[in-house]
Amino acid sequence: MGTTVEEQLESFMHGVERRNPGEIEFHQAVEEVVATILPYIQDKPIYQEMQILERMAEPDRVITFRVCWEDDKQQIRTQRGYRVQNNNAIGPYKGGLRFHHSVTLSILKFLAFEQTFKNSLTGLPMGGAKGGADFNPKGKSDHEVMRFCQQFMTELFRHIGEDTDVPAGDIGVGAREIGYMFGTYKRLTNKFVGVLTGKGMEYGGSKIRTEATGYGTVYTAANMLAVKGDSIEGKTAIISGSGNVATYAAEKINQLGGKVVTLSDSSGFVYDKDGIDADKLAYVVDLKTVRRGRIKEYADEFGAEFHEGKPWGVNCDIAIPCATQNEIDGDEAKTLIKNGCTCVAEGANMPTIKAGIDVYLDAKILFAPSKMANAGGVAVSGLEMSQNSARISWSEDELQKLLKDTMTGIHESCLEYGDEGDGYVNYLKGANLAGFVKVADAMLAYGVV
Repeated sequence: MGTTVEEQLESFMHGVERRNPGEIEFHQAVEEVVATILPYIQDKPIYQEMQILERMAEPDRVITFRVCWEDDKQQIRTQRGYRVQNNNAIGPYKGGLRFHHSVTLSILKFLAFEQTFKNSLTGLPMGGAKGGADFNPKGKSDHEVMRFCQQFMTELFRHIGEDTDVPAGDIGVGAREIGYMFGTYKRLTNKFVGVLTGKGMEYGGSKIRTEATGYGTVYTAANMLAVKGDSIEGKTAIISGSGNVATYAAEKINQLGGKVVTLSDSSGFVYDKDGIDADKLAYVVDLKTVRRGRIKEYADEFGAEFHEGKPWGVNCDIAIPCATQNEIDGDEAKTLIKNGCTCVAEGANMPTIKAGIDVYLDAKILFAPSKMANAGGVAVSGLEMSQNSARISWSEDELQKLLKDTMTGIHESCLEYGDEGDGYVNYLKGANLAGFVKVADAMLAYGVV
């Protein structure tokens, strides 16, 4: 690599891009992390000598497979399934399964790479992985989803296990899909073990798992504000998305005295100046999980405004992107700040592109990257693993406290590594470094493996 940090980064990324051609999302995720770690390791030659960053950016293994299934018209359909096992230096691979037509190897490699650092931040013994398929459950019958999930697990089961790799849900994979896959795993292996998380309460699931990512994201925003002597009370928040993460983030904002004025889906967003309260949120949950409707129906029901596009032009104090990756670009980040936003907590995975992140950092607003802010979901998944291993079940109050304590611990770790003095905390740097050090030191302990 080159002599300056900039030259080293350019050389490093040239190697990543050469080995992973066309995988834009993966390149983006790696560069964002490496750019903050390279300055840190300049006076720590052991990390460079042992090629720790190079090894982290190369998954342990990438599994791809064909999934054939039969639809309700008795037509044979073929999808592609994946599991990216990125790094298990600190524990079994852990990360979600995503079923969506946009799923590619690049997206799953970026998610598995991010998951490695996110899981490290939780303090729990979990490595990083991600998987899924280019199958879209939307518009499919329950029987079609069941047949696909069963065929998907018929191949995946041989690559996972309670001490090897423990998948969870993600976009397109909820309790229904987890149930179908767990039933198939149990039948194929003749074992009842905690090999999947996000399970139903009847067969080993954990309380507050569905709430955890959204709640944790808001706890992160509250922790950052507290450092400034501020709170969520009285603040206006805009949220993208209308799934679990978005709706539970909205619920927690309301509980802490803030007001949520937007939610969205792929068709556009609603702006409710009066606030999306508990009754309105219940309507959204029913709309999205039972009726599978569009967010515009909310506007029709409550007399709110509906707009095509994304909500980042709405005036706010806090922005919580919860939809998908790369939903905020540089111009939208500038608009957020111009309109009064002083705090961004990422509920989705990598929802802001690099140009947008640079805007946040230049403006020195409070910015919690996804690996820091949305780690609550995987934290409770890790607690579900613990409960399954011990054959116990913790109460909701116990889990709520553990979630809140975990998010506080993550914030404190990021604060330690990200404090740049003069009252400014670079939480992006803090999250990357805090996540890196634990994994890197474990890799050093193993030698060259």
